[in-house]
Amino acid sequence: VQLQASGGGSVQAGGSLRLSCAASGFMFSLNTMGWYRQGPGKERELVATISSDGTTNYKDSVKGRFTISRDNAKKRVYLQMNSLKPEDTAIYYCHLFLRIDNWGQGTQVTVSS
Repeated sequence: VQLQASGGGSVQAGGSLRLSCAASGFMFSLNTMGWYRQGPGKERELVATISSDGTTNYKDSVKGRFTISRDNAKKRVYLQMNSLKPEDTAIYYCHLFLRIDNWGQGTQVTVSS
């Protein structure tokens, strides 16, 4: 399993970023994918998931601002982040649970006020 996240960066509050995760080594279309994040001095937390049938779930604090989506043909999962807040600052990780937790390398998102 390989998960390669990209798209992070530095933005001002209110800005937008789109994260992308390229997946390989497993049957992408059959699996639930997720995005987690870990802020400075905080534990890693679930941000959003998308199941194989497209059902999505979100952390309460990002509902209405973040959108998770997937492209099975490209084997990619995306996280569109709008109206970013300083508290969204974190390293964002692509995640797959397939027998074990599988993580991408993370991409840094920094939101300044």
